[in-house]
Amino acid sequence: MLKKDKFAQDSEAWCNLNCPEIAEKDADVVIFGIPYDKGVSYRGGAAEGPDCLRQNTFTSTPYTERLRSMEELKVLDAGDFCDAERDELFAEIEKYVEGLVRDGVKFTMIGGDHSVTIPVQRGVNNALDEQFGIIHIDAHFDLCDKLYGDSLSHGSTERRALEMSNIGGTENLYFIGIRSIEPDEYEFKANNNIQVKTSYDCFREGIDFVAADCVAHMKKFNKVYLTFDIDALDPGYAAGTGTPQFGGITPRMALTLLEKIFSELNVIGFDIVEVAPSLDPSLTAMFAARKLLTEMWGHWAEKMGKLK
Repeated sequence: MLKKDKFAQDSEAWCNLNCPEIAEKDADVVIFGIPYDKGVSYRGGAAEGPDCLRQNTFTSTPYTERLRSMEELKVLDAGDFCDAERDELFAEIEKYVEGLVRDGVKFTMIGGDHSVTIPVQRGVNNALDEQFGIIHIDAHFDLCDKLYGDSLSHGSTERRALEMSNIGGTENLYFIGIRSIEPDEYEFKANNNIQVKTSYDCFREGIDFVAADCVAHMKKFNKVYLTFDIDALDPGYAAGTGTPQFGGITPRMALTLLEKIFSELNVIGFDIVEVAPSLDPSLTAMFAARKLLTEMWGHWAEKMGKLK
C-alpha cells in the first residue's frame, strides 16, 4: 500500500512543487516511489533510492537548466509502495498506475531496481486500448526470459513487456545506451529485430542522430512510456548503482536525448531506477537522477504552458 512519510507530505519537497493536499486527478504530475530491490542479480541498495532522492529535493529549485521557471507545475508526491510481498506489491502498483493513465495524469516512478518497472508498464497497458511505445535507456537490455530462475527480475523487464496486449512486438521497444548482453538476450536478439542504439553507437553516430532515429521509430505511437536506468550513464557520472558498466553515455548526451524525446513524443509517464545511494557516498547517481527528473518535468511543464 502507499505510505507517505513526513518528507512526502512536505510542500517544500520536489523543489517546492509538492502539493500534498490535492488529489491525483488535480495534479499535473504524480510521483511515487517503489523502495524494492529484491529483483537484483548482483548488488542491492536500490531500495534506498526513493527516500534518498526525495530528501535531497528540498535544496533544489524549480528552474530548468535553461533558467526557466516551472513554479506553476502542480506535483503530488503520493508516497511509496511498500510493506508487501512481491505479488501483492506488484498488483497494487499495476492497479494504481492503470488509474492514473485512465485519468490522463502524467506520472513519475522512482525505484527501486528495474523489476519494479514491470507492474508500472502493465498498469499502462491495462489502461489503454491502443498500442504504445517503450523507450528503454539502460546499459542492459533487460530481455532475459529468466535471470537466475526469476522471470520478474530486473533483467526481465522488457521481456515481460513483450507479453502485454498493447505491445505488438519488438517494434514497440527502442533501446538506448546498451553495452552489455546476457546469453539469453544474445540468442533472443539473433532471432528478433531489436531497435537499439548501443552506447558505442551514441558516441560514433552522435546523440542528435540517435535521438532523431528514436523519435522517427516511436512517433507512430500516440503514447510512449520511458524507463531510465541510471546505469545508462557512465559510472564516472553515476557510481551508485548495482550493476555499473564502463563506457556509458554522458550527462549532456542524456539531457540532449531527453529534450528531443519529450519535445516530439507524447511521454505519458517515466521512471528512474537503480539508484543505490549506499554504493556511492558522494551520491553521484542520486544527483544525476534528480537532475534528469527535474529536466523531464520541465519539458512536461513547457508542453502544459506552465514553463515561464
